[in-house]
Amino acid sequence: MDALSQPRPKRGRISRSADFDAVYQRGKSAGNRHLVVYVFARDDAPKGDPARLGVSVSKKVGGAVERNRVKRVLREQFAQVAATLPTCVDVVVIARPGCAEYLEEQGSAVLGTRLRELLARVTGVDHVLDATA
Repeated sequence: MDALSQPRPKRGRISRSADFDAVYQRGKSAGNRHLVVYVFARDDAPKGDPARLGVSVSKKVGGAVERNRVKRVLREQFAQVAATLPTCVDVVVIARPGCAEYLEEQGSAVLGTRLRELLARVTGVDHVLDATA
């Protein structure tokens, strides 16, 4: 079998609109000045399925370059913390206006700390805070 016909591995991301809607409607949320985090436990997921991430960054956050940087940093920071999260959950992170400026001023590690704080608050899992930044 050649490389083109092999299935690509899952990236652990939420991409379908229906999945985002389910997290928004039935998930728990927490927010701060720069981010809002929604977490929803999936019943239909195979047991042990790792946490999936969805990121929403509107044009109010900034231009395409700023939005893409915010998304990239949030994905990187989530990857560092994903193993500490419960399995079979969907996480949606919404960047609020001012997030790009905060990232520019404070750096990606500080944004990761804010993300971990919100994840700990929503999931009730304190060891999320211990994940390395």
